[in-house]
Amino acid sequence: MARYTRRQFIQIGAAAGGAVAASGLATRFWGLDAARAEDPGTDGDRVVPTFCELCFWNCGVLAHVKGGQVTKLGGNPEHPLSRGMLCPRGAGGTGLLYDPDRLKKPLIRASKRGEDVFQEASWDAALNKVAEELLKVRERHGPEAVALFTHGFGGSWWKHFMKAWGSPNIGAPSYAQCRGPREAAFTLTYGEGLGSPEPIDLANARVITLIGSHLGENMHNTQVQELAEAVGKGAQLVVVDPRFSVAAGKARYWLPVKPGTDLALLLAWMNVILTEKRHDAEYLAKYATGLDELTAHVATKTPEWASAITGVRPELIRESARLIASARPASLIHPGRHTTWYGDDTQRLRATAILAALLGSWGRRGGYLVTDKFRLAGYPLPKPPLHPGGRSKDDMPKGGGFPVADEVLASGLCDATKPGRALYDLKAWIVYGTNLMQALPAPQETAAAIQNLDFIVAIDVLPAEICGFADVVLPECTYLERDDDLAAPAYKQPFVAIRQAVVPPMYESKPGSWIAKELANRVGLGDQFPWADAREFVETRLAASKIDSAELRRKGALVGKPIPTCEEEGATPNITTGDGKIKLFSAELQQLGFEPLPDFHPQEEAPAGMFRMLSGRAPTHTFGRTTNNRLLAEPFPENEVWVNAEAARALPFPLANGDRVVLVNQDGVRSGPVRARVTERIRGDCVYLVHGFGHTAKGLRQARGRGASDSLLTSRYKVDPIMGGTGVNVNFVRLEPAGRVA
Repeated sequence: MARYTRRQFIQIGAAAGGAVAASGLATRFWGLDAARAEDPGTDGDRVVPTFCELCFWNCGVLAHVKGGQVTKLGGNPEHPLSRGMLCPRGAGGTGLLYDPDRLKKPLIRASKRGEDVFQEASWDAALNKVAEELLKVRERHGPEAVALFTHGFGGSWWKHFMKAWGSPNIGAPSYAQCRGPREAAFTLTYGEGLGSPEPIDLANARVITLIGSHLGENMHNTQVQELAEAVGKGAQLVVVDPRFSVAAGKARYWLPVKPGTDLALLLAWMNVILTEKRHDAEYLAKYATGLDELTAHVATKTPEWASAITGVRPELIRESARLIASARPASLIHPGRHTTWYGDDTQRLRATAILAALLGSWGRRGGYLVTDKFRLAGYPLPKPPLHPGGRSKDDMPKGGGFPVADEVLASGLCDATKPGRALYDLKAWIVYGTNLMQALPAPQETAAAIQNLDFIVAIDVLPAEICGFADVVLPECTYLERDDDLAAPAYKQPFVAIRQAVVPPMYESKPGSWIAKELANRVGLGDQFPWADAREFVETRLAASKIDSAELRRKGALVGKPIPTCEEEGATPNITTGDGKIKLFSAELQQLGFEPLPDFHPQEEAPAGMFRMLSGRAPTHTFGRTTNNRLLAEPFPENEVWVNAEAARALPFPLANGDRVVLVNQDGVRSGPVRARVTERIRGDCVYLVHGFGHTAKGLRQARGRGASDSLLTSRYKVDPIMGGTGVNVNFVRLEPAGRVA
């Protein structure tokens, strides 16, 4: 196999859309290169399969270990989500394992919340403190006064703890702050959400439409590989984005839409497709209802109408619509992932789902596939304890006003911590693996809500900002140092994957499974954690499922029998609405008092002298979780603010590429200094930042103070009235000079 330097690896990842060869990444930051230099021809003494946690994709990893140290991470060819390849982030996982800033011992707060001052403690002292405080809350306010915020695969142990504890208040920012509008929209239209990984057939699509989805910069490994395959086979791209992204550089059509007007463009595309009879009439007659209402609804939504709103030329709207329709049903409208933009997001994603139906791509090759899961037995458990007087799940803070939400809203839990905001007040938070100061909008509100708590505990690997607000911080070991539950998501190839410890935990860190079990013992829930450890838990499930444990541990993943995934293979499109029909016109929304068909409503315009702030991803980073990683920070140490060149010339001060500026939002919130990227590759009415920078946590020595925090500048958000998602692209910034870079 060819060898690559770290920088070459990253360049390949950016240029080829992530379809990269597995590469060893240098480890000189911790003096580990010397060990490898003794025998440079050997990758490692042993290779341990596991799966990644650098993002939620959970790709299969082969970890090479020599002398007790992880020397290389590569993609596992047995795992359907990695297919033998890792993205730059996954290959840089040793940067997390050997991060010198890792949490090493339990900590107990020694000053005011938010001041990030702690004393080290033993595990017994820390866990006893957590148990004591949680029991106080339960006695005074009931078990449901405790909420869990969670992100990452290891959160399953804490969800189990909460169910045993008796609280339904389990929320993840990945729903209301990311994918929730999409899930609600597709459920309203097809009867089910999309889940993760999304059931899309990129590899066989002949036209792929990306609407604000930055594949190639947003490294969802399998999808980036399949996008590269599709382009290699001649697939055409249509990219809708105010910024000329990596994907836009490969597109047949780039539509630099005015931010906030995507819905108008979608309606105009429907107008062209329906008036020119380019829709799949036979498919719709068989599977859908509401076509007449939709046709009447978009009759006036012409490309000329949309052009005045979006800033995209009418002929470009019309030509791109015809290209999209020409490839049906193998014309994929990508649903996106981070979909909380403007507060009308469920309706915008409804338009995406409806457009997919017009193309006949739901359940068809090159569109949306039918998936299945690997069947796994559960662990035999006693019945959970009864909690007299506890409230039902119908009283969750997600409930009021958001009738379509099917998960608890993390932002709703935060809001319910403010006295009098919900049916009952939350009094304690358990925060697992999620930095709420960057994950939730308006971090100023989150900080204020925390001050109302009786208690907060954070379980994490790194000392992120949320840890600075905790009363107790518990250090979890990394995914390379622990066993976790089995992974078996719905996918076009049913599979089961195993996470197993590659090396023992460093310092005094512990697996989340151990922490949850030890805490359960201290609060009287030990019988709900009857397994000795995570490995025994997994072995029990494998034995009951009649799965060969030795083979799974050797391969890392086992793939089930092939299934028909599309109508062309004999599968019936999976439509689980009440009558089994796709709902172009939603009577459910109408009954709830919402528009049954999506319609465009203008967004607030930028104040004079200000730009709409947009954010996204880089191939080397996942949210703010990787910005402290020394390996990944070498090629991408800080973000930049993209500014249109003409707009830069119109500023009241001279701005050259590379100059540092400060961003000041509409509420006077100021960022740290950030480099300006003056470019023609973005519209003049907006600026763009890669998300996850501008850290303030004292313990993040690599990431602290680097770049600008889009989270800090998101002091406003607009709530989606249908499902409660928090639209964040409603903040505006002006630029001020911060001095030139030498």
